[in-house]
Amino acid sequence: MEDFDDTSLPRSKPAFDQDPHRVRELSERNLELAIGRSVRAFRRQQGMTVADLASATGLSIGMLSKIENGITSPSLTTLQILSHAFSTPITSFFRGFEERREVQHVKAGQHVEIERRGTRAGHQYHLLGHIGSNNSGVVVEPYVITLTKDSDVFPTFQHDGIELLFMLEGEVQYRHGDKLFHLEPGDSLLFDADAQHGPEVLIKLPARYLSIISYPQA
Repeated sequence: MEDFDDTSLPRSKPAFDQDPHRVRELSERNLELAIGRSVRAFRRQQGMTVADLASATGLSIGMLSKIENGITSPSLTTLQILSHAFSTPITSFFRGFEERREVQHVKAGQHVEIERRGTRAGHQYHLLGHIGSNNSGVVVEPYVITLTKDSDVFPTFQHDGIELLFMLEGEVQYRHGDKLFHLEPGDSLLFDADAQHGPEVLIKLPARYLSIISYPQA
C-alpha cells in the first residue's frame, strides 16, 4: 500500500485578486456603469483593444474610455454603432442593469437526493442547491455524499472542473491520481477533477463529506 501523502498548504499567504469585503456601491444599479462593463466585456471577448474598437466604430478612444468606465451615458446612436461592431443586439448592453441574482435556501432535510452521472452503488448524493446560467460563467454543484457499508469503493471518478471535499464524519482513504490521502472530520481536499479520484478504502463508517464541484458553463 502506498504511503499517505502529506501535501499541505504553503506557509505564505496566497495573494487573491478579489477583495470579498469591497462594496460595489451602486455599480449594479447604475445604468452607465452597467453599460460600460458590458462594452468592456464584449470588447475583450473579441480580443480588441480600445484603439481597435475606435478604429472600427469611428468613436474616439477618449469617448470609449469614458463609456467603459461609466463616466458618460452613451446615446442610442452610439450604442447602435457599438452593437454593429460587436454583432450583438443593443439590448445586450443592459443585461447587467438591475439583473436578478439567484439565491437558494435549502432547509435541513429538504435537500434533493439524486443519481449523479457516474454515481456508484451505495453512494448517496444529496444536492444542496443549483443555480444554472449566471453572470459568473461558472456552474457549482454542492453535494453531501454519504458512504455506508453498502457503498462501493471507486477511486477512478473523472470529470471536468475543480472539486473541494470537506470531511464531516467517518474516515476514508481517498485517492487522487497516484496519491492517497487519509481524510478525517475537518480535513479538506481541493483538486483538479480531471485526474482519477475517489474513495479507495472505507475505514470508519458511515462516512459523510461535502463535495463542491465547479466548472465553466457550457
